[in-house]
Amino acid sequence: MRNRKLLDSFGYALNGFLYCIKTQRNMRIHSAAALAVIIISLFAKLNKPDIIMLAFAISLVMICEMINTAIEKAIDLFTDQYHPLAKISKDVAAGAVFVAAGNAVVIGYLVFSNRALTTTDTIISKILKSELHITTITILGTLILVVLIKMRFTSKNVLQGGMPSGHAAVAFSLVTAIALLSENVLVSFFAFLLGFLVVQSRVESKIHSIVEVAFGAALGVLVILLVYNIFII
Repeated sequence: MRNRKLLDSFGYALNGFLYCIKTQRNMRIHSAAALAVIIISLFAKLNKPDIIMLAFAISLVMICEMINTAIEKAIDLFTDQYHPLAKISKDVAAGAVFVAAGNAVVIGYLVFSNRALTTTDTIISKILKSELHITTITILGTLILVVLIKMRFTSKNVLQGGMPSGHAAVAFSLVTAIALLSENVLVSFFAFLLGFLVVQSRVESKIHSIVEVAFGAALGVLVILLVYNIFII
């Protein structure tokens, strides 16, 4: 009989936890964040004190969120009318969750900050030493810049026509990058020829005017020259 009651109590506890997951958005957010932290920690080679701190932080947030839910439901059971004391009770319970979540953020920062900074420094160092990575990021940045300019100065679809030409910007970003990296006149000539064919097709199809493709090409060239002058040349 006692074993049965013990099993029932575990079942009730599990039902309460699952209820919070199913009905409380914040509980789902906390659970997703906790799962992400657990997955990251598996690859971070944490020591025992770090694992204990993370487990404590995760558990505390979950516990506070469940207590907050219990308090809210208990108050709703007794009254569906606004009452200052009911509001205070709910606010204080929510405040407990806020404090626990803040504590979790601080602990997470203390545990992962040094490792994250070391990893980030390594990644940035590799990117800065790779001409291919810098070129790719610069071209993507040029494309984003084109979209921002179109959003500011045209009411048309930013992906169809307008000032400046995104195709021309990307094409001449590539042309300039190839010319700078290859340092070969013949390769540079054929790259320029391909870039010219791209902008010509945009004008002939009447998607862009000559001014729009010229502005786009100039933008692509200037951005690449600026970035290469800072990081490569």
